[in-house]
Amino acid sequence: MTERFSDRQGYRPTAAQITVREDAPSDLRGAIPSIAENTGIRPSDMRRVICSVLLARPDSDNWSEYPNIRHEVDDLMESAPWYKVYDIAEALYAEVAANGARDSGPAGEFGRRLNDFFIENGIGWELRDGRITHRGSEAFARSTHEVPDRLDESDLQRAASEMREALRDISRRPEPDITGAIQHAMAALEATAREVAGQPNLTLGKLVSSLALPAPLDQAVHKLWGYASDRGRHIREQQSVDHAEAELIVAVSGSLCAFLASRRS
Repeated sequence: MTERFSDRQGYRPTAAQITVREDAPSDLRGAIPSIAENTGIRPSDMRRVICSVLLARPDSDNWSEYPNIRHEVDDLMESAPWYKVYDIAEALYAEVAANGARDSGPAGEFGRRLNDFFIENGIGWELRDGRITHRGSEAFARSTHEVPDRLDESDLQRAASEMREALRDISRRPEPDITGAIQHAMAALEATAREVAGQPNLTLGKLVSSLALPAPLDQAVHKLWGYASDRGRHIREQQSVDHAEAELIVAVSGSLCAFLASRRS
């Protein structure tokens, strides 16, 4: 693979506003095989992987790599259900990574190119450790994705586990588990607060006064707990929580977990 101008000069794509989640635009359906092709995967291997994901039978009349099988690949991608497109991306990445390191060489190239496409085209997903996961705003990424590791480093394994579950729920396909994301994010915050306050049996609502948080941050945490309890645990009839609200709860909870963990350290 030839190193590209943008890589040599260190230019990265400008993040477009996220507008795509439960969809796979036509440009993405075309980009995924092109990225795979650039990492050395033959059309016949792409077809094998795609047919395995879709449980489809390859066209036995197509035997030449170009143009027949390559066109068949494009047709399969265009007709696939939107969520299967992301399954195919994961499977093609696994195919590339099977013969080398996951973060370097062709596999690393595949991941970087695909994530660059997501960023440039406002697609709210990213390839991380071989899995397509939720991609929020830059602020969301900064306040969440490093938090579980920081909690582990602070010997707060329960909180780290809950935060990882929150991130998995908000990344779930084809429908994110909004309620689960809120519940696990608040459970992470509660677990952190219990360790910091040395009160393993109290709820977060009763722990706020023991955390020595400056006003009005203490009241903000108390209100966050009330909101999450209302929306995440006891959702009323005709009451809904949208994706943006859940992302906010997870992000704020993650930031507070990191803050309390650093204070405990």
